Amino acid sequence: MNRGSSWEDNWKVRLYERVRERGFDSLTAFAEARPTISLVALAEELGEADISAVQVFSVLVAEAEQSHQVTRLVRSQFVRELSESLPGGWPTVMDEANRFEVAQALAFWFGFTPETHRKRAERVMTVLRTTPPPPGWRPLGPDDELLRTLLPDEEV
Repeated sequence: MNRGSSWEDNWKVRLYERVRERGFDSLTAFAEARPTISLVALAEELGEADISAVQVFSVLVAEAEQSHQVTRLVRSQFVRELSESLPGGWPTVMDEANRFEVAQALAFWFGFTPETHRKRAERVMTVLRTTPPPPGWRPLGPDDELLRTLLPDEEV
């Protein structure tokens, strides 16, 4: 199959079959076992030819909404975007190149933030720009202490 075939047949059934084949009851559990890899990498692991990152994120959002864990999903996506864009952690020096990398990581994260959490995400970005985290900070999962301070579990 090619990338265009990811929407053929019942893709949700296919996705959940792949998740169960890997020993997980939910896509969320599968994703949380791989907290620092991108949505694209998650999709490729489930089926490079017939599962897309958009589908993975769509199901993650649905599961998060159902379990009232959207804030945790937002933190998880933050971890994924920072891991991909800033693999060495938060920059030590905020020169022009590093400012761009940080801005890009935050923009990608914001793009995946559900509408219900956009205002909170904007506040997080403001805090990170005005009071940067320690150099090298790299959250490895949604339960990172600083990340939980920035985005506590109160659901919107």
